[in-house]
Amino acid sequence: MPHLLTLCGSLRQGSSNRALLQAAAQLAPPGLHLKHYEGISELPLFNPDLSDTPPPLVQALHAAVDAADGLLIACPEYARGIPGAFKNALDWLVASQQFPGKPVALFNASPRASDAQAALRLVLRTMSAHLVEQASVTVNLLAKGMTAADIVADGQVAEVVGAALRAFELEILLGEKVDASLAGLRGG
Repeated sequence: MPHLLTLCGSLRQGSSNRALLQAAAQLAPPGLHLKHYEGISELPLFNPDLSDTPPPLVQALHAAVDAADGLLIACPEYARGIPGAFKNALDWLVASQQFPGKPVALFNASPRASDAQAALRLVLRTMSAHLVEQASVTVNLLAKGMTAADIVADGQVAEVVGAALRAFELEILLGEKVDASLAGLRGG
């Protein structure tokens, strides 16, 4: 059963990105489990001097990423870029052993957030994430004030989210089969 860790780039409790991730948990196909990471606002500012011995909150982030089969990110655009608190979380993950090759899907709650999405893709590729484009989607929730329940009830948005989650699950499962096959070929 694949486990996804969701990361919201917005710290606002009522953000459309947070609602989108909460709706995704309700729309996930059977067997796909989503866990929301809520500690981004608590992380200390990134300090490369602490990379070898990160603070406990950073260690918890690393452990959550390590335990996940994939990351589902929904991030707003602030001043045409990635919000500072979210970029800080990514900076803490740069030196982690858990992140490279991790499947990542991007959910975008606003078609106008294209600059942040481009910047986020650049950062994630630099960090060696495995971006799953067929599972990355943009839906228009801008200024609609939709809750997770509203998103689930909206047939069109729910179908887009559900299809993306099914594609992400398939990518993870296929990746696990390839990894198992390679391990068998290597004799271990």
